[in-house]
Amino acid sequence: MTLLGIATGVLANFGLIYLVGIAVVIITLCLFFKHFEFTVLGLLILRSTLDAFSKQQLPSAFAIGVDLLVLLYVIVRLLKRQTVKTDGFFWFLAAWVALQAVWVALSGLGALGSSSSLMMVGVREWIRVFSGVMVYLLVMQLRGRIPAQKVVMSLFLSLAVPLLAGTLQMTVPPSMLPSFLVFQSGFSIEAGSRINGTLGHPNAFATFSLFFLGLTLWKLPQAKHRLPWLLLAGALAFFLVSTKSLTGLVMLVAFIPAYLAPRLNIINFVGGLVLAVIIIVLFSNSELGQERLISLYGTPLLNPDIDISRAILMSWNDGNSFNWRISQWSYLLKAWQDSPLLGHGLDTSRFLTPLASYAHNDYVRFLAEEGIVGFVLFLVLIGMLFLRLTQLAVAVPPRSPKRNLCLIMIAILSSMLVAMCAGNVWNHTTLYFYWWSLMAVLGWDWEHVPENQIEAYQES
Repeated sequence: MTLLGIATGVLANFGLIYLVGIAVVIITLCLFFKHFEFTVLGLLILRSTLDAFSKQQLPSAFAIGVDLLVLLYVIVRLLKRQTVKTDGFFWFLAAWVALQAVWVALSGLGALGSSSSLMMVGVREWIRVFSGVMVYLLVMQLRGRIPAQKVVMSLFLSLAVPLLAGTLQMTVPPSMLPSFLVFQSGFSIEAGSRINGTLGHPNAFATFSLFFLGLTLWKLPQAKHRLPWLLLAGALAFFLVSTKSLTGLVMLVAFIPAYLAPRLNIINFVGGLVLAVIIIVLFSNSELGQERLISLYGTPLLNPDIDISRAILMSWNDGNSFNWRISQWSYLLKAWQDSPLLGHGLDTSRFLTPLASYAHNDYVRFLAEEGIVGFVLFLVLIGMLFLRLTQLAVAVPPRSPKRNLCLIMIAILSSMLVAMCAGNVWNHTTLYFYWWSLMAVLGWDWEHVPENQIEAYQES
């Protein structure tokens, strides 16, 4: 009875979800060194389910846990004088993230445009970015243990829970769903009118869906039975559109030509053109599309009678998200002018404008938060990603699975850069979790697979 009372008290004070989390940590530690490959793949699959529990800080706890797990693995390997697998791009990425820590240090010293009290905001953002490096390093340790394509195929399992949640959001009234599955918008949009799966925000679910749509298109030509993959591609496109995400739609429209460009022939050109026209027509005839088009006519972009100053004034009352963005960007650019070289510090955009929100433009964000120096570093990262993917693509035979995946990743990256013009794509942590996982796998040798890997792959 005493033990039961203690257990009841613990549950009341900490909640079942925290006890489950502790149990998961203990089990993960036990499995990590005994069943390394299984545990790593399990962690990769699990990540897509966590954003729905952001209020309970589960994504942050997961990121910190993975970081500590990887560091523990590296320490153990070094103590045993065993090799820790890396590649050249990992060291570039690690150096890039290390440079980001300079802004955290400068913020603490009060050497940036904002108050040193925002240092912890920068620390949290730096840990989020640093976790991408740790994921890259963790997946690199699977090299030589599991065939590359098996890792890629395992990632598809991470679709199960988000798509199930998205299906429930479309078919079950919001009042009957648990609160963590109902998207609560800060604007005048009815709660539950947009789906977000388990990704926290519809825009994040849209970019996540497009990422896996690209992977599905990569797998489609290789499959013996193509119908299931065609159905999955159609389902992912449907979920993407159902998010009602302009960011997702822009990414999709940018992804199509980038995907078709390396495969350009008359059939693909006509097919891509028809698909683009269908998307535009369906969007323009939808309620959301018509609302967006009307909004555009109320901006300086399509209405010459409205200048930027008037758009900023109108943004406070007209509910026009485009004018709101123009206003937010204007405030951030003014803030950047106050500290042009080094900006105001990581993730400080929310504190630099009267609108108290994210930048909704990642290029303006880097300018305001890290100044010209950080903006140039961001462009260097983008350039190195394109260079890395191009080098990996040309180093393998044409039409090989690895080369095709590199081309898909280039198309996804291109669409991300377009979406960054009016969205917060840099904040989509789950997207980058899988992005860095694939970047690590692409660095492996896909053409010469050891016999023991082939046998293990066939058995599985």
